Amino acid sequence: MSVEIKAPMHEGFDEILTPKALEFVATLHREFNPERKRLLRLRQERQAELSAGGTLRFLPETEHIRNDPDWRVAPPAPGLVDRRVEITGPVDRKMTINALNSGAKVWLADFEDANTPTWENTIRGQINLRDALDRTIDFSIGEKRYALKPDEELATIVVRPRGWHLPEKHVLVDGEEISGSLFDFGLYFFHCAKRQIDKGKGPYFYLPKLESHLEARLWNDVFVRAQELLGIPRGTIRATVLIETITAAFEMEEILYELREHSAGLNAGRWDYLFSVIKKFRTRGREFLLPERNAVTMTAPFMRAYTELLVRTCHKRGAHAIGGMAAFIPNRRDPEINRVALEKVRADKQRESNDGFDGSWVAHPDLVPVCREVFDQVLGDRPNQLDRLREDVSVTAEDLLAVSKTPGQITEAGLRNNVDVGIRYLAAWMGGQGAAAIHNLMEDAATAEICRSQVWQWIHNDVDLADTGERVTRELVERVIEEELAKIAQEPGYDADLYAKATELFKEVALDDDFVEFLTLPAYARLP
Repeated sequence: MSVEIKAPMHEGFDEILTPKALEFVATLHREFNPERKRLLRLRQERQAELSAGGTLRFLPETEHIRNDPDWRVAPPAPGLVDRRVEITGPVDRKMTINALNSGAKVWLADFEDANTPTWENTIRGQINLRDALDRTIDFSIGEKRYALKPDEELATIVVRPRGWHLPEKHVLVDGEEISGSLFDFGLYFFHCAKRQIDKGKGPYFYLPKLESHLEARLWNDVFVRAQELLGIPRGTIRATVLIETITAAFEMEEILYELREHSAGLNAGRWDYLFSVIKKFRTRGREFLLPERNAVTMTAPFMRAYTELLVRTCHKRGAHAIGGMAAFIPNRRDPEINRVALEKVRADKQRESNDGFDGSWVAHPDLVPVCREVFDQVLGDRPNQLDRLREDVSVTAEDLLAVSKTPGQITEAGLRNNVDVGIRYLAAWMGGQGAAAIHNLMEDAATAEICRSQVWQWIHNDVDLADTGERVTRELVERVIEEELAKIAQEPGYDADLYAKATELFKEVALDDDFVEFLTLPAYARLP
């Protein structure tokens, strides 16, 4: 029985990868990895059923949970009562400081979609969070120094570990790669849980990519055991689940129920949700064919059903409902771009706040005031609107699956945008940057997933472009890739080697006959 680290131990890493910390994460892995692998197999079985023509429904075997009016999740924990604006971003040192200083109520410290999980990024991220809680963190670029604001309340840290599907290949437990989820969670919990408690808050988490209430049950079991091992009272952990898969949308109440003593609510993870819809029904033809991604808005009928049901479900059970991402990056050189984009951000946040959401996400500190102002207008002095039960909402399975009612087209420009953004993002990711500014938007892995999965779906479902009439084929996409890459190659800072790797990866996940479940799996295999 052993724990082996197959990566360099840089300065400071020994303070995180201590013998006791490694023993802790190894214990979690040994006890819970078999169930994790079983649940991943269940994902494959459900996918096979859907690909064979099956459908999704609200589970009859858990109807008693949905019909029981009496149960509630735990009351909001300290630091999570008012969540009207949350900022998201990777756990690099500069972002850690800027996010905590941003004026947001919560910072989603991201080890997942906004982070390339290099060994350096992963362990440095843990160091940065520890240093932030100790208020010893600072960062300098030339003469510019970043430090935490003195005597001000900083954003509450909520950590997002990697999803259940991802391993941490640099750490072997008894010869087996450790779960990336348990590694990220375990190290943060071991080093920072008591630090957070000492500050009057607690260890809080965002849980990504869940596909069923059984996966939420596994997280709850992990939480119970972790608290037991460190002598922390049961229920101290709180977790917000991202409802970013179409399967989880049918099990929202059950997910809250499984985590109820540790639940902090649900989040509308809109971009991954679109990717999940494409992935789950990729072989089903026109019935589940979305228009190009920039044409799919939150007002599409199936997206309205998803978000309205989320608010209704959360408030029925006393849980926070957190809205989606505003990914716009303000452009200080172009006021007109800012004006148009900020109008869209404001309208999006007004829709969410009026629908009953208790808060929402932004990707850039400059958007914090906009989001806060909109939610202030609805909330006033109240910390949330949990009392707004949305009993007017009634959503059926058919409503959640009404993908074909989404207005919009598939054009050559849409195809080119998917190729361009997909390759640009993968180049950034392969270069160690999981959150990338592309065309005035902060993009993460969910963006690339939508881009490549749409291309795959169009090729395999005989789609003709609305403007040119040309059929989307592998040959057409390969030509577009060459043309878009030639444009990118003319830009300052172009790295031919990095873009060659990104293009090879994009072709694998967009053009291969077999659909790769998550592009981060082959991408991670390519990292040293």
